[in-house]
Amino acid sequence: MVSPRLYSVILFSGVLIGLPTLGECAASGQPDSSAPPVVTFKPVPVRTYPRPVESWLEAQIVLARHRISCGPIDGISGEQSAAALRAFQAAAHLPPTGRLDETTRDALILETPPLKQLLLTAEDLACLQPLSPTWLGKSRQTALAYETPLELVAEQTHASPAFICLLNPAVDWANLPPGTSLNVPAVDATEPPSRAAQLHVYLAAHVLEARDAGGGLIAHFPVSIARDVEKRPVGELHVAIVIADPDYTFNPDTFPESAEAKELARKLILPPGPNNPVGVAWIGLDRPGYGIHGTPLPENVGRTESHGCFRLANWDALTLRTLAWVGLPVMVEP
Repeated sequence: MVSPRLYSVILFSGVLIGLPTLGECAASGQPDSSAPPVVTFKPVPVRTYPRPVESWLEAQIVLARHRISCGPIDGISGEQSAAALRAFQAAAHLPPTGRLDETTRDALILETPPLKQLLLTAEDLACLQPLSPTWLGKSRQTALAYETPLELVAEQTHASPAFICLLNPAVDWANLPPGTSLNVPAVDATEPPSRAAQLHVYLAAHVLEARDAGGGLIAHFPVSIARDVEKRPVGELHVAIVIADPDYTFNPDTFPESAEAKELARKLILPPGPNNPVGVAWIGLDRPGYGIHGTPLPENVGRTESHGCFRLANWDALTLRTLAWVGLPVMVEP
């Protein structure tokens, strides 16, 4: 008997599938072989496009295509998915309930199939690197790259690693040859209608939104904010710099909880990469030490707190980087 605590069941393309939690993916990314799969086949109707979405999975993918992020795609309704749906509903002049009702489904149009095939190349695999567990070790690496194929694929497709495991049950993630074709969410985003005229950070909601000159929604992202209330700036800031693939200056004074930081007692320069502490983008603000940036732990965004900056999933930080410009107003609201 599969514990309901460990498995959620989703309906996708007419197949009911047991969805493993992250804890059931081994260090290699392989699902726990001791947990029997729960698969019930039902007739699959022919799908035509465009059409309204039929599930939370399809809703998450359509929202992602329009730069409205639900956090990692997993096919399951949650707090971040409901917040993203409310943002879409408000922009579409629908009641912002956060519920995937019939009216909202009719407004969320799936133009193309929700899944696609991703070919993992030899170049992709050659770029992987083990990640040192220490700050000093990280500073000596050539790059803070992806560690595993599963991490790479999940981040490139805005998805939960557990969901990628679910979509590819026969894949041995510890022994993945070049040329492997994988089922993944098709989240290729549409071009934004314009660059952002203003950013809004809503501290209480843990949300960052980009809006155009008329106040229309361009993008919506979950965001982590400072742990300490006194480090949460409220009011108008401005973008001072936009950097792709930044390095990171490790200052031990910023990490008083770290035993290693106390021993080092000196600054270190960490190389760029998706596992860099500020991820793949740095959008510096006109208050020293403050910025908007990516993170190597997208599943924690909006759920854990930072040392002072505004932290996004790497894929959302990349999107925001294309919308941001020096002088862009950033309104931080309680």
